Amino acid sequence: MLRFEQVWFRRAEFSLSIDGSILGPGITAVIGPSGAGKSTLISLIAGFEVPTAGQIYWGESPITMMPPDQRPVSVIFQDHNLFPHLNAVTNVALGLSPCANPNDTSREAARSALSIVGLEKLGASLPGELSGGQQSRVALARALVTKKPLILLDEAFSALGPALRTEMLNLLKSVLAERTVLLVTHNPEDALQVSQQTLFLEGGRVWSAIGTDELFARPHKHLKAYLDKGD
Repeated sequence: MLRFEQVWFRRAEFSLSIDGSILGPGITAVIGPSGAGKSTLISLIAGFEVPTAGQIYWGESPITMMPPDQRPVSVIFQDHNLFPHLNAVTNVALGLSPCANPNDTSREAARSALSIVGLEKLGASLPGELSGGQQSRVALARALVTKKPLILLDEAFSALGPALRTEMLNLLKSVLAERTVLLVTHNPEDALQVSQQTLFLEGGRVWSAIGTDELFARPHKHLKAYLDKGD
């Protein structure tokens, strides 16, 4: 369980506050208009930003001041953060060790993860030789090998077309079923497709995560305005 205890973050004119819990395992969608603080929330959980006040817990353990590399967190960004000069196996193996020449154990783990995401024959390929969907699968495979229990996706599939995005969301739900996943997306349909609960942000306020079907069946006025606007 990911828990926020009166967390408040402020930078210049922007502020974000959150208090409550996100249950797992399973997928929680994070939606809201541009500038609402979705990426800031991901940065606070990952440790790229530090709250102005409050505490973040994973289970019973505080992680607020923990360095990013020591947190139980793996992040997948929109650009996937793949190294263009390293092949798929090596890019995945970096999830185990920051070494451009991984050992045999790391390579085998990377090949296994690539097989899980359907890229068992493309381990020797460079990122530039892969499609956008295949690059997304490499990034997902790297998250798999880390064994981190909390996976954060910040608009990771937003550059993909509808068919590929649907394919990646289904794969995500399949291979990360035992982990806690936060999926930041601008597309409410993504939330309806794969998330068991949804977190809505607006104007620096975070609405408590509730069941996705329940939330969309009876949207509060702020969510309804967002859905009607289509931002």
